Amino acid sequence: MSSEKLRKKANYYAEAKQKGFRSYISSLINLAIGCIIVFPIFYAFMGGFKNDAVFDQYPPTILPQSFAYLENFNTVLFHSYIPRFMLNSLIIAGIGTLIRLIIGTMAAFSFSFFDYAGKKFLFFAVLGTMMIPGDALLISNYLTVTHMHLRNTYMGIMIVYFVSATHIFMFRQNFMTISGSLREASMIDGCGSFRFYTQICVPVSKPVITSLGISSFVGLWNAYLWPLLVTDKPMMRTVQVGITMLSFPENPSKAPVFAGIAIILIPSIFIFLFFQRNLVRGITAGSVTG
Repeated sequence: MSSEKLRKKANYYAEAKQKGFRSYISSLINLAIGCIIVFPIFYAFMGGFKNDAVFDQYPPTILPQSFAYLENFNTVLFHSYIPRFMLNSLIIAGIGTLIRLIIGTMAAFSFSFFDYAGKKFLFFAVLGTMMIPGDALLISNYLTVTHMHLRNTYMGIMIVYFVSATHIFMFRQNFMTISGSLREASMIDGCGSFRFYTQICVPVSKPVITSLGISSFVGLWNAYLWPLLVTDKPMMRTVQVGITMLSFPENPSKAPVFAGIAIILIPSIFIFLFFQRNLVRGITAGSVTG
């Protein structure tokens, strides 16, 4: 074998070794970040099996003394309003997400395929709302909902979540990838705008719709401040608000709170694990189009 071939072969093995080392370091960093992110969830689940005496021990422990202690979960599921709060959150997150997706896709369809006066101005106005912090609208939204007599109702909680500028922008970016010739060909074949929207645009945008639907559901499930403001009846509380009702100032018990946190985390974890591939694919698809 010539010296030139030997040199190329040595360079090839050196580059492969460097790539392997970088991959190994990257994997270790990702593993460390993953452990940091997962640790609070793991600690919450372990806390659900502890009692208050274990929480007061020093030094503190991460693992419970026994996984057979289920009194905290029994208290949360059968002696508190947490199941009702979870039902409230499920209704709000489910219906709110569905309506948000319908409004978002229809608005994006209009911005993508229709020509009318002021379309660009309206689109940039929608984008401009993304720069307004949600907290800045709390008082005006509260006064509006109160004036409409919607406090302590599902509609009063959900109504502020129906329209999302981020969703409209992401759907519009995805719809812009659909060929204009396809739209023209469908119109020649007698396909109306609503049929083109339901049978072509929505099916081809399934990854984006799925990913935004998941993020919307998790966001509404974890909403805290707005549901706290517009509800004062215990039966209308959501899980994030109601979890604070498991502990009282005169009897601050930590163990049931940890069990409640572990229970209300289950839907979010299940949805993320089951749809994580669609979540990444959808966000990537919406971010690379212009």
